[in-house]
Amino acid sequence: MFPDFTPRPHLVAAAAVPHEKLVARAAEHLDAPVPCADWTVRDLAEHMMTWTPVLAGAGRGAPPEPGTPSLAGDWPADLGAARDDLVAVWSDPASWRGTTTMTSTELPATVVGTMTLCELVLHAWDLARGLGETVSWDDALLEEALEALGQLTPLGRQMGAFGPAVEVADGAPLLDRVVGIAGRDPSWRPSGSMGS
Repeated sequence: MFPDFTPRPHLVAAAAVPHEKLVARAAEHLDAPVPCADWTVRDLAEHMMTWTPVLAGAGRGAPPEPGTPSLAGDWPADLGAARDDLVAVWSDPASWRGTTTMTSTELPATVVGTMTLCELVLHAWDLARGLGETVSWDDALLEEALEALGQLTPLGRQMGAFGPAVEVADGAPLLDRVVGIAGRDPSWRPSGSMGS
């Protein structure tokens, strides 16, 4: 039922690198739209606050129930600490072995680790695009993410996690192909530019 993913613990930290800068800026632009349908920066930040601890817990074999965090207090620091924990867990090859759970569903650990890697890339792009920023990763990481999403998105679409793939031109940049297969429009821009 589930794809047989290659463990990719060596890519997790690199995938997470852009988040700290982006989240710090996000706090000043919570009402800005992002490429996810009908979402704002606030919605995306709350999504990350909700699921980052769950994904980290899944890497330990014991995820907490998803909470309903609000963006109160120093939430960028809280999210940063949760993200550091997530990266530490999924950078350990042991987390990619055997099975784990996401809430009540048992899954191969490689599926959840791959979801984590792809979430880090996709949500950094979502934030960057909503904030009028640019974001990039090296081709080796993007090639791995593209391969992983090619296996992950068919099942993910059945579960409502991804929209229909967006066609991109032959020879398009790797990042455009990554976000396109995940249902994002690589040409999406906010209605007004905020500058850098």
